Amino acid sequence: MGSRRTLDSRHPPFVVSPAPSPTSDLAERAFTRASGALLVPGNAVRVLLDAEENYPAWLEAIRSAQRSIFFENYIIEEDEVGLAFAEELARRARAGVKVRLIRDWMGSRSGASRRFWRTLEEAGVELRVFNPPSLTSPLGWVSRDHRKMIAVDGHTGFITGLCVSKRWLGDPARRIAPWRDTGVELRGPAVAWVERAFKEVWDATGEPLPMDALSKPGAVALAGDVSVRIVAGQPSSTDLFRLDQLIAAAAQRTLWLTDAYFVGFVPYVQALRGAARDGVDVRLLVPSTTDIPIVSPLSRAGYRPLLEAGVRVFEWNGSMIHAKTAVADGRWARVGSSNLNVASFIGNYELDVAIEDTSAARYLEDVYLRDLANSTEIVLSSHRRVRPVAPRGPPAPRGSGRPPVGAVRFANAVGAAAASGTQALGAVEGGIEVALAGGLLALAVVGFLWPAVLAYPLAVLGVWLSLALLLRARRNAQQRKADRTGPSAVQSPSKSA
Repeated sequence: MGSRRTLDSRHPPFVVSPAPSPTSDLAERAFTRASGALLVPGNAVRVLLDAEENYPAWLEAIRSAQRSIFFENYIIEEDEVGLAFAEELARRARAGVKVRLIRDWMGSRSGASRRFWRTLEEAGVELRVFNPPSLTSPLGWVSRDHRKMIAVDGHTGFITGLCVSKRWLGDPARRIAPWRDTGVELRGPAVAWVERAFKEVWDATGEPLPMDALSKPGAVALAGDVSVRIVAGQPSSTDLFRLDQLIAAAAQRTLWLTDAYFVGFVPYVQALRGAARDGVDVRLLVPSTTDIPIVSPLSRAGYRPLLEAGVRVFEWNGSMIHAKTAVADGRWARVGSSNLNVASFIGNYELDVAIEDTSAARYLEDVYLRDLANSTEIVLSSHRRVRPVAPRGPPAPRGSGRPPVGAVRFANAVGAAAASGTQALGAVEGGIEVALAGGLLALAVVGFLWPAVLAYPLAVLGVWLSLALLLRARRNAQQRKADRTGPSAVQSPSKSA
């Protein structure tokens, strides 16, 4: 597998070994066009697992900053984790380092006080909030900045699934294990592209970031022999979706996926089914319980078409698995913020790194197999029912927050009363249909008995949308006028005053 070196004894190894690209010239061009991301050679890559490895590495890099720090995250909370990062960011800003931070309004709207953010700004941190509510954009809240990244001095970058919250540490006092998550540390020219991804969102929130604040890709020293793509997804761009579809089509042996909020998206589900039917070992690992309750039944409702095609589905037995990873054929891997659902594929700003290196991919394969040892496989029985089977391999670790017998856990999770722990998928689908039918019926009853209850909100929404359109039209007219009368405009003599 080649040589490896470590930054220090506390962290897993950087991958610096040379490895041939797993793609032909034709596939290479297809991957570049689909993802909108160039293949960047000359990097060192280190996979970081869970908060135990990620947070110390982030803090170490921040403390070492001499010139610039770009910090972007969906959730930043005012707890022991958030305060530790705020303290280090403020310290570097007071030391003269240019610190810029982006937080998502929805993700961080209630996790920290105004005093928390004001303290950072008073220390010199440039702080921006992505997509707060706006009168001119009633439906703008749908698009979120779901990225999680750090870039320091143009030489160290992190792309990850972790947010800044003590939730990722677990709660030992309550025997709740840390959340399972994965990130990547990068060194080399790819860090310049991580910085450019940061600029995309920074520019979307206000005054654009000057290009001279960014590192030039050609000026960043080579750090290894790993080639990566920095896939910076934007709303409606579908970059990662197209790349993932290509990988599903190109995989020959294995395609192993971990996802925190899987909701079956028909085109991607068809790609996975096609790969499985062609003999590829396709596996999907998802949480058994989640911090967003509505996701679990939606996720389980999509199991049947996958299982029928031969895709193997597993549910994590621990407190929460939040990782978003993929590894194919032991040669290609992806780690980042994107989930396998429409919101990530189409609606949000997301950031992932696609790694074309056998050492990194094989390491992630080993991690995947260890994760499956703490998971329960979901299968189709002879009666075409979806049921869990007891996990193979070592038992779940103490403090995982879940019993070792996966069947009982799964039955409880979907509300089944049967002691056998089996549950027909039709019951899950039926539960969603009943909930929708009940909601529509309740809405109809309200409409008949109290029509004003529905009329007033619709009227308010109509007024809001009309005002938003008028304000936007006014702003566009002002912009056109500014363009005509600006310094670069050429005024016709016949129209002069």
